[in-house]
Formats: sequence, structure tokens, C-alpha cells
Amino acid sequence: MADIAACHTIADVWASAVECGGARPFLVYLSGDQRSEYTYAEFDKLINRAANAFRALGVAVGDRVVMQIRNSPEFLTCLFGLAKIGAIAVPVGLQAPQAELRATSERVGAHYAVVDSLAGQVVIKPDAATGHWDAPTRHPELVSGSSDDSPMRPKGTPGEPLSYQALCQAASADFAPDPAVTSDTVAELLFTSGTTAAPKGVMITHANVVFSGHYGVWQTSLRAADRLFTTMPACHSNFQLAALTPVLLAGATLVLAERYSASRFWAQVRAERATVIQLIAMMARTLLLQPPTDMDARHDVREVLYFMPISEAEKNAFETRFGVRFMNSYGSTESIGWAVTDPPTGPRRWPSVGRAGLGYEVGIFDTDGNQLPPGVVGEFRIKGIPGRSLMLGYYGDPEATQRALVSCDLDSEGRSAWLRTSDQGYMDSEGWFHFVDRAQNVIKRSGENISTTEVENTLTAHPGIAEAAVIGVPDPMRDQAVKAFVRLSDPTLTPAEISAYCLAELACYKVPEFIEVVTDFPRTSSMKIEKRLLK
Repeated sequence: MADIAACHTIADVWASAVECGGARPFLVYLSGDQRSEYTYAEFDKLINRAANAFRALGVAVGDRVVMQIRNSPEFLTCLFGLAKIGAIAVPVGLQAPQAELRATSERVGAHYAVVDSLAGQVVIKPDAATGHWDAPTRHPELVSGSSDDSPMRPKGTPGEPLSYQALCQAASADFAPDPAVTSDTVAELLFTSGTTAAPKGVMITHANVVFSGHYGVWQTSLRAADRLFTTMPACHSNFQLAALTPVLLAGATLVLAERYSASRFWAQVRAERATVIQLIAMMARTLLLQPPTDMDARHDVREVLYFMPISEAEKNAFETRFGVRFMNSYGSTESIGWAVTDPPTGPRRWPSVGRAGLGYEVGIFDTDGNQLPPGVVGEFRIKGIPGRSLMLGYYGDPEATQRALVSCDLDSEGRSAWLRTSDQGYMDSEGWFHFVDRAQNVIKRSGENISTTEVENTLTAHPGIAEAAVIGVPDPMRDQAVKAFVRLSDPTLTPAEISAYCLAELACYKVPEFIEVVTDFPRTSSMKIEKRLLK
């Protein structure tokens, strides 16, 4: 298939970036009061060392490697190092507990795990005989971190582990690409919460990564002189596909903070001369709570990439105070790019989320698959090419893939598909799209997707809980908070005990902030819990 992403791998993109401007700054990393800077040529050598280190361990094309690493240069060397050798990175959030790490690693058949020492977690390789993961031990296969004593042990090698840094430093900075790695090779599995209990692994190909870079360059008119500042978690598509890859394709500079700090953020924006920044609702709200200064509107920002809804009053207050305008957008990990977006030039129609972006077609459909006329609310569907402008599919779940990607035959190879989002919206008469409601059973909390079904199944696994229903409730800072309604089989069980149980089983952002004990639930005629009445 001939398109903008065809025949290009991540290794090709890096080779081109170094050839076209290796002396340009690629990464500025901010951690507390520390600042590090790397050129494209310098960072490419670090990636090559990581790639060769993984090769020396026996990691090969198609091998899955779980990553639990904070925002850091190590995350990027690991991500791109694995991609260069054709292995598949499986990023996991720092907040994921041991149980979630083990379940993810079992599900993908991970060969190794790279775990940041700051995460306080270790993951070990499945037992070769049973295929099951053992209980946590102090001997992970591979551990990365900022400290020199972070252990790493080569596959099948007894004795004391080595550090990630030491293994990379000992590896060659020269890299020979593997011809088996192509643009169709899967580079990554990004797990995203949906309406099912188990988050689904979105398969991202090398071509997907390249396409996301080209799309982001168009969306923000990104050029080599730009400096894109982000605090988004590195394991998320917001960071990887909307910030990192556009910077790489444009030869621009990525300014990455280890974590978001409301008190530091705008000073960092000014000090680093950022021209493009990423923002979600929680950030906008907490920044507005900071004491105003006469420096708020003195900066180099020309574009604010915005991903979450806030009120018109909040938007106007932010834009007026900080002298910026939001670029609204809509999309998902599955859509690769933010397929609906404010155009890079011309008018914007807030609260519209924009128009169909370059390379996409977007429509509003009814439940029977019929496209709806302007003004009628229905399901957002996004047309693209699986493995290029849309995800390749869900890992190990062909049925979910078939439900999500509805094939159509508008290209010569019959590879076009409509991505079903389940999200509700409408299009006006001029082609501007408006978002109405989220996919059923998904809570958005500070940019995190939380599957209510996952939380409900965790709750009902407790022997003292007979039934559970989880909903999102408004939160003035984080968009939504998690509230659980529970019917108990053990009347002595307390909300505090339920919270402690959830904290041991779920990432902390998924733990219900509110727990209400009920004697029964409102129900439909088929006796299902009617969640809308709980709201």
C-alpha cells in the first residue's frame, strides 16, 4: 500500500532525523530543579545502545516487553530501542499495582519487564512450564531506574542482576537494522479502558507511529524551530502519538517534565520558550487557581493542544488570562491521530471539537449503521486504514476488533474501515462536530480512562459484596470522580475496608472516592441495574 507512512519504520525516521539535523536539540528533560538536554544525534546513540542491549539479551522481533517507567529519557530509549529491533513495547502506568502488572504481562506473554525503581514494583517472567506468573520476588528479569543499583538480569542467567544503565553503556552505539522489521510490524500495545472488564491492547504498527507524526505536524503546523512542552504520562497515546512523534517527524524539540506541577508549569513554559503545549481540563483549572502575575501572558506559546471539555466560562478565563487559544480535538488511542480537530488555520467554533482531520473521514451513525444528517445525535465513527491511520486491531481479541472496525471497500485493496467509538455527538450543517456524551461505562478522571466494569468486577470479587454499580460523578478539578454503589452480603463490611481492598487490587486513580451502601438497585425490566437512575 502506497501512502505517507508506507515503507517507513521508526528506525528509518530516526536515521532521517539525524541525517537532516543531528545537532538540533531533540529532548529537554525537566526533573525537579534538574535540566538535561540531548541533541538528535546524541539521543539516537542512546537508543542504539538500548536496542543492542536488548538484542544481547535475546529479545527479538515480535517479543513483548512490558514497560513501567516514569516520564524520563529512559522511557524513550527503551521505547525506541525496542522498536528499532522489532520488539513490541507494552507500556503500563506507574500507578498500576503488582496484580495489574502480572495480569497484563500474562495476557501478552511478555518476555521481559522494564520497571522503574521509582514505581516500587517488580515483574518477573512467566514460569516456562506453567505459563503463569509467580508471586513477586526480588529477582525481576529487567529493571530500569535512575539509581545505579536498579537490577537487571539477562534471560536465563543466574546470579546478581545488572542495571539497565550499565547494560546500555556496555552496548555499541552503532546499529544495524533488521530487514524483518517493516512498516507493518507491530511496535507497541497501548492498553485502553473500554466498556469491558479487561482493558484492550491496541496494536500500534510502525506505520501508525509514522502516520501519527505526519498528522500531528499538519495539525499544529509544527516546524523544526518549535518547542513542544508536555507533562502527559509517557505511557499514554496523548504523549506518544500527539507530542513525541510529531516532534520527531518535524525535527522539533520535545520539552518533557517528569510530572505536572501547577505551581511550576507556566514558569516552565516561559523558561523553555515553548511554542506548543498540551493541556487537559484538570491542568487548566489548577492553573487558574494559581496567583495571577503580570507575566502570565508573556510567553511564546502559539498553540494549546486541548483534549477534554471544560465550561465556556473556564475556557474564556484561561484564554484571557494567559493570552492563548485552545485547539480543541476529539479522538482515541484507536484512532491514532485526534481525528476530529480544530484546523491549524482559520476560525474555530467552540464548543465544537472541530472538523474531520487530514486523512480521515468522520460521520455520525445510528445503531443500524446508517449515516445521520446534520443536527441529529448519534455515534461518532471514524474512517481510516487499519495499521495506518487507525489501529491494526486489539491484541488477541479478533471479535472485539471485528466489532470496532467495520470494513468498507472504498480503496483499491479493501482495507478502509469505520472505527466505531460508541461516543455520542452530532455534526452541524457546516461540517463542525459536537461531542455530546462519552462511551458507555467509561469514566474520565484527569485524562485517565476508567472502565466501570473493571471496577465493578473487582468489587464483586470481594466475598462481602453481592452486587456493585460504578458511575462517574462531577468533580470540579478532575472532570469526574469514581462513585461505587454496593449491596453487601456481609453487613459488617465498612466503606473504609472496601476502599482498602480496592487500593490493593486497582491503580489508585481507579479506586472509588465515594462508596454508598444500598439495599437494592433500580432495575430494568430484565432486572439489570439501571445506572442512569443512580445518577
